[in-house]
Amino acid sequence: MSSTDNANPVITRRDDGAIAILTADNPPVNATSLAVRSGLKAAVETADADPAIGAIVIACAGRTFFAGADVNEFGRPPQKPILFELCNAIEACSKPVVAAFHGTALGGGFEIALASHQRIMKADARAGMPEVLLGLTPGAGGTQRLPRLIGLPAALDLITSGRQIKAQEALKLGSIDAIAESDLLGEAIAMARAAIGKPIRRSGDLDVPAYDAAAVEEQLAAVKKKARGQTSPVEAATLVMNAVKGSTQEGIAAEREAFLRLMDTEQSKALRHIFAAERQALKIDGLDLSSAREVRHIGVVGAGIMGSGISIAMADAGYSVTVVERDEEAASKGRERIGGTYARTVKSGRIAQAVADERLARINVGHDANAFTNCDLVIEAVFDDLQVKQELFERLSGIVRDDCILATNTSYLNPNDIAAHVAHKERVVGMHFFAPANIMKLLEVVRAEHTAPEVLATAIAVGKRLGKQCVVAGVCTGFIGNRIYASYRKQCEFMLEEGATPTEIDAAMESFGLPMGPFRAFDLSGLDISWALRKRQAATRDPAARYCVIPDRLCEAGQFGQKSGAGYYNYASGKPVPDAKAADIIEQAAKEKGLPRKTFSADDIRRRLIAAMANEGGKELEEGVALRESDIDLVFTNGYGWPKWRGGPMFQARVMGLEKIVAEVREMQARDGSEFTLSSWLEAQAQS
Repeated sequence: MSSTDNANPVITRRDDGAIAILTADNPPVNATSLAVRSGLKAAVETADADPAIGAIVIACAGRTFFAGADVNEFGRPPQKPILFELCNAIEACSKPVVAAFHGTALGGGFEIALASHQRIMKADARAGMPEVLLGLTPGAGGTQRLPRLIGLPAALDLITSGRQIKAQEALKLGSIDAIAESDLLGEAIAMARAAIGKPIRRSGDLDVPAYDAAAVEEQLAAVKKKARGQTSPVEAATLVMNAVKGSTQEGIAAEREAFLRLMDTEQSKALRHIFAAERQALKIDGLDLSSAREVRHIGVVGAGIMGSGISIAMADAGYSVTVVERDEEAASKGRERIGGTYARTVKSGRIAQAVADERLARINVGHDANAFTNCDLVIEAVFDDLQVKQELFERLSGIVRDDCILATNTSYLNPNDIAAHVAHKERVVGMHFFAPANIMKLLEVVRAEHTAPEVLATAIAVGKRLGKQCVVAGVCTGFIGNRIYASYRKQCEFMLEEGATPTEIDAAMESFGLPMGPFRAFDLSGLDISWALRKRQAATRDPAARYCVIPDRLCEAGQFGQKSGAGYYNYASGKPVPDAKAADIIEQAAKEKGLPRKTFSADDIRRRLIAAMANEGGKELEEGVALRESDIDLVFTNGYGWPKWRGGPMFQARVMGLEKIVAEVREMQARDGSEFTLSSWLEAQAQS
């Protein structure tokens, strides 16, 4: 055993007989920074030229293999060696190179492994090419080497989706040669030693395995359809197809051109904005996330659609769950609802029956609230009525332990008014899930007036364990998302009064990237739900404020959306088509208002809606309801179907130009009444 010093501080070399072990140590995630690239390339070339060395092992110190590019270098002029040059040097090495990876080998890290001649992976490691999730494509040969190793269909799947694979799948596909049983480095050294003197298998020299051309064409069409306007998956698919059209180096040249071109696009900037936002969201001044309490047993009040979804999410995350309904009949329906959800999940192939049985066993549904006595956290998911929730929380505070956290799932009500009826009100926090709660990723964690820091930290910790994107919100009607969505909805309705049709507005937003336009979404969720809320608010509504009667009149006519067969659209044929009665209601309401009718372009519609959202977001930032612009964008990309490649409404407002957005808001103010105020935050941002 001998060692060799290396002048590069992040790459060290240690020799084990004829094996040179090159180890990268660039915490926290061994990003492929300039120091890593230059150091590793020099170390590979030095070992290749060393007559005492017969093979090379590339490994990483710390918690992971190379987890991707150094994002700090994005947007800066590239410095040599560029990653593809490092990968070419590894592949060209005259001595066998074995990549030994643990943790995650992502993006450029996976490309380093693919350029190596053999690959061995820890059993719990993951690999993938997530570049499309940042609006980019692989840039160091991944689109050329991976299809040569695992075939076109599998490579298209991995590269265009950005999904990660576990070791067993990687081995089955052929992207690695072995899974380490216990000692990753020791087994990698043995693999390298066994390869000395044998022919080297370079992935770039392989032919792409035979494939079904028609099936691949269908796959390419599916990629384009799923992308819904995002360019990077389609670009990546085109690059993968280059693997059957030319040499590896020709494909890498095209790959590099695409990477550099996409780097400067709005889509990539938007996706990188969201990437950074996700990492900023839980950096809360004065909050120590490590103060979170241990939670093992969770209670859920209500087994309706929301309550059952929350219960399933909790069981999926490994928690013991006690669900309480008002009586045995409701509890029985809750059990059926939860069981039915798991049955459908098993039927779809997403989980095995044994897994479903295990998770179902964690959920106990009954009708005795005394079952909550051993819970660490109880979440209510009952009707969104203040008196109902106040009475429930008053009752719960006399049942649960004094240290049990009580969370409200309210969408609009004030958690402070609910906490006023609780003993130890510092344990009350908002946990606003989005339906279906077992699928939707967003969780608004609402900090009430008296919420203790460790209670807030615990709610966040539970959300993270559920795999949710947690965003901390302050108290106001609708919190971050629903408050802004209400402004969005109002402007959609106001445009109906002014000449736009539901179809035009939906088309404008769907072509923008939303999976469903606003009026189709309103019909899907049910027009009667918001109607009930408006009726409750009628007594306190400002009579001078502009109010659109169209949705009320649709409900009065029995048109509640899809559930009743008609709303803004008619669903008699099974597909949404313009509804004649809705058109008459819209026309009559517009005549009563006496507003001039005009034609709206798609850009007019989008600019108006984004202006309304950004203005309301600015007010939230002024009030401290939202902590940062990027938190608002996270709420909409994770809870409201906003495409991540658009970056969220606040990001889009900047793209459109804040001066134009402010001008649009001023027009709304003049048209909609003085109560529609311009956010001073937005105005200040535009001026700066």
